[in-house]
Formats: sequence, C-alpha cells, structure tokens
Amino acid sequence: MNIRYSNPQLTILVGARIMIGWLCLYEGIAKLMNPNWTSFGYLMDSKGIFSGIFHSMAYNATVLEAVDFLNIWGLIAIGTGLILGLFTRPAAIAGIVLLTLYYFSHPPLINVEYALPSEGNYLWVNKTLIEIFLLAILLVFPTGHEIGLDRLIFGGKHNK
Repeated sequence: MNIRYSNPQLTILVGARIMIGWLCLYEGIAKLMNPNWTSFGYLMDSKGIFSGIFHSMAYNATVLEAVDFLNIWGLIAIGTGLILGLFTRPAAIAGIVLLTLYYFSHPPLINVEYALPSEGNYLWVNKTLIEIFLLAILLVFPTGHEIGLDRLIFGGKHNK
C-alpha cells in the first residue's frame, strides 16, 4: 500500500504519533518508578457491565501481578514504538487494545462516579475513547515508514 502524504499531513500525523507515544511512555515509566503502584485500586473501582471481570482480576494475586507487569511494560513498549516509529502498526494495535480495556473498566456513564478524580464531565466519549480513535487513525495512516525506524528496518518510504 502506497500512501503519499503532503508535508502538513505528515507533520500532523507524526506529531500525533509522538504525542500519544509520550503519553503512554511517561505513564509506563511513572508506574515503573513507583514501587507502591498497582492496578488493584483502579480495577476495584471499575463500574459497568464488565466490572466483574476487572474485579476478579484484582482479587487474584497472580493475575494482578501479570496485569501490573503487562500494563507497565505494555505502556513503555507502545510509547517507545510510537515515538521512534518502530513497529508502529503493532504499537498502535496494542495501544488500542490496552486503552479499550481502560475504557470498558471505567466507562463514562450517567450517574456513575469513580474514586479517582475526573478531569471533566463525560458521557460516552472521554479522553480514553478519543485516544483509541487517534491510534486507529495512526493505524490506517501509518508514518513509521516515512519518519521513523520502520523506514530503516523495512527498507524505505512506501515499502509497506
């Protein structure tokens, strides 16, 4: 598939890729550097139709340990991949999966309040859903072969 971007398109897409990559990378590093961090509280605060699944993850120590590990290192890998333009498609897919889990754990519903403070008032659409759609845009309009390590590894522009 050959996609030709104008300079403004490429600038905006690469900028978006780097910014969402930074969000993921920093979140992963912040969790890694905090020896007391665990997803337990977040999972237990889950509401909605999938809350039972998230609660059961929190109550099983082995599963919780795996969730914490995958969350930290998944965020770091996704962020690094997006920032560097390295395996950008798998990074975008992994980001979509991870953020979808976040979204279903804490859906923005009417009359639902969470223990963690919210940045605003949302109904169905929140920052997480917007990030999912941004990653979907980056998935269908990839830029790693244009500006990124994918270009060096996989042989140059438009060689997808």
